[in-house]
Amino acid sequence: MRQITVARTAGFCFGVERAISICQQLIDSHQPACTLGEIIHNPDVVRELEQKGLRVVHSLDDVPPDTSLVIRSHGVPRAITEDCLRRGIGIVDATCIFVSKIHRIVEECSAANRTVLIAGDALHPEVQGILGYCTSQAFVVSSIGQLQDAVGPLPTDHPLALVAQTTFHVHQYREFIDLLNICYTNVQIFDTICSATQSRQEEAEKLAKSCDICVVIGGRNSSNTGKLYEVCSQFAKTYRIESPGELKSDMFEGASSIGITAGASTPSAIIQEVYDKMSNIGTDDDFNFEEALESSVRLVHRGQRIEGIVTSIHPNEVVVDIGTKHTGFIPIEELQGGSSQANTEPVQVGDKLRLVVTSVHDQEGYVILSKKRLDSEAGMGELAKGVEEGTVFDAYITEAVNKGLIAMVKGIRVFIPASQATVRRGEPYEQLAKTRQKIRILEVNPERRRAIGSIRAVAEEERKKLRDAFWSTAEVGKRYSGTIKSITSYGAFIDLGGIDGMLHKSEMSWDRVNRLDDLIHVGDVLDVYIKELNMETQKISLGYRDEADNPWTKLGSIPLGTLFEAPVVSVTSFGAFVRIMPGIDGLVHTSEISSTPVRDASEVIKVGDTVMVRLIGIDADRHRVSLSMRPQSENDLSDEESED
Repeated sequence: MRQITVARTAGFCFGVERAISICQQLIDSHQPACTLGEIIHNPDVVRELEQKGLRVVHSLDDVPPDTSLVIRSHGVPRAITEDCLRRGIGIVDATCIFVSKIHRIVEECSAANRTVLIAGDALHPEVQGILGYCTSQAFVVSSIGQLQDAVGPLPTDHPLALVAQTTFHVHQYREFIDLLNICYTNVQIFDTICSATQSRQEEAEKLAKSCDICVVIGGRNSSNTGKLYEVCSQFAKTYRIESPGELKSDMFEGASSIGITAGASTPSAIIQEVYDKMSNIGTDDDFNFEEALESSVRLVHRGQRIEGIVTSIHPNEVVVDIGTKHTGFIPIEELQGGSSQANTEPVQVGDKLRLVVTSVHDQEGYVILSKKRLDSEAGMGELAKGVEEGTVFDAYITEAVNKGLIAMVKGIRVFIPASQATVRRGEPYEQLAKTRQKIRILEVNPERRRAIGSIRAVAEEERKKLRDAFWSTAEVGKRYSGTIKSITSYGAFIDLGGIDGMLHKSEMSWDRVNRLDDLIHVGDVLDVYIKELNMETQKISLGYRDEADNPWTKLGSIPLGTLFEAPVVSVTSFGAFVRIMPGIDGLVHTSEISSTPVRDASEVIKVGDTVMVRLIGIDADRHRVSLSMRPQSENDLSDEESED
């Protein structure tokens, strides 16, 4: 008794199935049509379509009048499409979406003057079509030797682009990539092997490794069937057949396990016939072909939750195998949990992902999927639970908007109102964009997929803990390293670590302070000390000036009669103020300006003048200093006259 295993990926790919469906629709609508070359590499299918009236032509000259021309899934060079337009031939384009993508790639690379390298069979119609979109130098290579011959004469920094025929051998393509990456510095590599082809080849390899004999079913001219035969032949004795009639009983003598796979142009009916004929030879396998076939082509609908396996990764999308003949695409924005790459662990080929279907394109054979949306459903549940339990969440602030901030939490877009963005209302919040913050969720609306959060709620709790710790140790005279949080016209608020103290502008310098902006800035760190405490009101007055720098203390050691050459800083009618040292201005009364009577000081002195003055009096308690510009002999004489 033998075990027979049929590959899940065997049979029509969606590109082929779509092309046949388009042809059938034309037949059913009684619209005259023909195909440019055989629609697929299967003589039975082509013959059946011809019997229904769908002609095969090999030249535009053979297209009958008023007949639509179906472009098969392999595609055609741009020149043929343009020729059809000139001739007035109506086109029905059944080009595979993967092939059309290659056309766009080589067209863009050619425009950038890159040499295009096409890994594939130079005689295959798909490759001929790709070449038709190359306007720069291009080479078709099918082996490492051909690749070396093509690029060998080129400089190592020559601009190159590498694409592959959709059915090219996956492992061989990787060898091409390795060679170019080692030898060339300016190469763009595109993963253009059809994901269905890649999955089919990978499954064929696994099948061949686990079976004694493999049977590959497909047309003689089918490229992807040929690649499957090459893959299986490396690991097991392999037969390539086009129809069940080619099977002979002596092929399987001594084999206990047989694997069956088929190319993308092989109808399911032929696979069924092959399986039935082999089953008559004897099997202990309970494989149900109909169930397997139904599974591989099962319907996929929008909103469906499915599991996918990552098969390839591109800059803008990730391709996954979802267990059907659809190709699954995850746009990069639907993979990530937020707008920042830092929010999402990178995926790897082979990863299993839980996904939701966002749109289905049956005719084209692909579906659009989202990981973010499925994750967000689970995330919304976590946020709702967090509201009840008061959970603190990590949030990434993506942007600042007119009335607050937008954050991503567990894949959910959370709005943080401006009033909840900072500890103090009215503080600027824009600088929080592109940062990570701790937040609480205040409200969740699952129906509208919205949530409201608060940075302030978490910050206030943390500040309360810091305040309690501060007041337990605070005392007058204790010094702190504080950060300036805000500046007012009368001083600055200093963050001492969870609690703010007020530093009045009079305490900032022994010199007179006119503009605080010239002296301090938000964010500056100052060494301050507690000058006064009020436990009841929890208000703190801070000091910053150092008593050792007190100019009045220094002035007390200077004897009367000392001369100063100093600037005039202000002038009034009764005298002029002169700055004799930083922080101390002395008055020169009009009677001390000159031996000649002066009625108005502004008539003889102006601001900015530098004058020579003598210290004649100090009132330390009232912080007043008297100065004189008169010669000392005149002052002495005046003193004697006053004594008489």
